[in-house]
Amino acid sequence: MGFAELLEHVGSMGRFQIIHVVLLSLPIFMMASHMILQNFTAGTPGHHCLVHHPNGTSGNQSLEAEDLLKVSIPVDEKGQPEQCRRFIHHQGQLLNATIANWTEMDTETCKDGWVYDKTVFPSTIVTEWDLVCSARTLKQMAQSLYMAGVLVGGIVYGGLSDRFGRRLILIWSCLQLAVTGTASAFSPTFSAYCTLRFLTGMAYSGTVLNIFSLCVEWTPTRTRPLLSTYNGLAYTIGQMILAGLAYLIPEWRWLQLTVSLPYFLFFIYSWWFSESARWLVLAGKPEQAVKELKRAARMNGKPEASDKLNVELLRSNMKEEMASLKSSYTFVDLVRTPTMRRISCCLCFVWFSTSFAYYGLVMDLQHFGINIYLIQLVFGAVDFPAKFISVLTISYIGRRFTQAATLVLAGLTILANIFVPQDMPTTRASLAVFGKGCLAAAFNCIYLYTGELYPTVLRQTGMGLGNTLSRLGGISAPLVKISGEYLPYLPHLIYGTAPVVSGIAAIFLPETRNASLPETIEQVENRSQGQKDPKQQQQMEALLNATKPETTKDAV
Repeated sequence: MGFAELLEHVGSMGRFQIIHVVLLSLPIFMMASHMILQNFTAGTPGHHCLVHHPNGTSGNQSLEAEDLLKVSIPVDEKGQPEQCRRFIHHQGQLLNATIANWTEMDTETCKDGWVYDKTVFPSTIVTEWDLVCSARTLKQMAQSLYMAGVLVGGIVYGGLSDRFGRRLILIWSCLQLAVTGTASAFSPTFSAYCTLRFLTGMAYSGTVLNIFSLCVEWTPTRTRPLLSTYNGLAYTIGQMILAGLAYLIPEWRWLQLTVSLPYFLFFIYSWWFSESARWLVLAGKPEQAVKELKRAARMNGKPEASDKLNVELLRSNMKEEMASLKSSYTFVDLVRTPTMRRISCCLCFVWFSTSFAYYGLVMDLQHFGINIYLIQLVFGAVDFPAKFISVLTISYIGRRFTQAATLVLAGLTILANIFVPQDMPTTRASLAVFGKGCLAAAFNCIYLYTGELYPTVLRQTGMGLGNTLSRLGGISAPLVKISGEYLPYLPHLIYGTAPVVSGIAAIFLPETRNASLPETIEQVENRSQGQKDPKQQQQMEALLNATKPETTKDAV
């Protein structure tokens, strides 16, 4: 009997697991609010230079003062007021001229500031700190710093949770996210805002990684696809909630505060969670593992199972896992053996390109030319059919097929947008929505797939590696967007090619459907060898049956 059978013994999907999963999913509803929050808190409204009154004073004129704008602000090729320059002197002759070559007139930068159209975005970090014109790149820098924080958090908290436990790091991450997220709403300067957003990104990683691990390690194999989809849908609903909150709370500071305060509540009740018994066993803490398993048995209405559990029973049933204990595991162990090396390399491709293409789409909503609240709602809603279909393919066809198919489809859809004219915004938006749905399904699969491919002793470290590559993709996405200023089709070409390549790489990953979670590196290697040599696999099964004749059912 391994840990899977022990979990069945105390109840693998009873009241304990249901309460656990539901409470763990609540923070996920607000995860999207932090990840894509800058679509609204950093929205860039229409703007132009603050213009002078005819009497020589300056003032904040409305955008409807057409005559004043005409003599004060040059126009661009689309006939709209230039956003970053104004005439040094009023050009009264423009009021009567039907055609004028203003390029011959003297202009200057917006020395007195800007006037913003507050119809859609009454207050954002852009309007508060004038992140436009020569400072417009600072807006992208703020998002990149947040993604950098998520990257650093994945590295730091992924390793720490394998060493100190999932529960402790989750508690700390919820507190850090609550404090830094709330403090961001009171940032006095842009530098302070960026620093706090970086720390919030770190906490985001620590929270999501440990929520996922606690869900996976307390539930049986048969329910993992459903749980992965459930958590994915919680994130999807969070995207739709953000659209509603942003519409109702247009002031960026209040919106930032609204999505951060709930994490104080999550921090309070996170103390109730049980530490992963799998991790406790492999961390050399069998006494505490027995305690947590007994708690699960009592909550699941199996007091007789609780009474029978003891350290000796645990050790006798998990000899292989406990015999393989090392003092510590590091990132080197992810590539130390052939199968682990192949898994890690392929997953790096998949994590990077999925995030790279995903954030290339979802962080550029303003450029679709459609109501930003509506497109955010549609981008969230498309996840429902996408993830429903993905859970069916994950459960009945396999993880590998789902991962490869969704990535290739997403890439081809993005590439197809290159050939759609700019004057067909609805068609372009529809293709982007379909591509986003495929990438959401790919994300839904990769979180589950990664957790199943890596053994328990390295699961969080492996998730941390995947998270690192994912955030590198998220950081790179806005940088690639800049290339569109030189070649308009280049961003879509890069965004589309990356998932196609990674979809091909996913084909080389082992299939994990209906397989129990591996506990050690040795189990991962043996399982791979069994797939390559059926005869050897049969010999291993025969040996297992000979040494454990009392076991009549397969490990879950």
